[in-house]
Amino acid sequence: MEDFLIVLVIFGTLFGIMYVYLTVRNKERLALIEKGADAKLFKSETKYSWKNFALSSGMFLVGVALGVIVAGIIEATTTIDNEVAYPSMIFLFAGLSLIFYFFLARKLKNGK
Repeated sequence: MEDFLIVLVIFGTLFGIMYVYLTVRNKERLALIEKGADAKLFKSETKYSWKNFALSSGMFLVGVALGVIVAGIIEATTTIDNEVAYPSMIFLFAGLSLIFYFFLARKLKNGK
């Protein structure tokens, strides 16, 4: 029963956050339109495409896999515990892959 309540609270919180976000955004937009703002103001020029999502998630997962491999090598060759090696290497390589994605996406965006 307690597990059900936890799941219910989590989903209720997420629903509440999304509801408040969408209603506030709608009220903001209506107020801007009433004051004579152009509707193009609401459309952003940069859109996040599926190609970007696929590249970023692919690079992230490759970073996680490299982190697991390196952590296994570190655990086998040194005296570092696996409780330290695995999380640290996974976070390190996942973070490095996302940093590398940032620079790669910027380079692709600029067309250089």
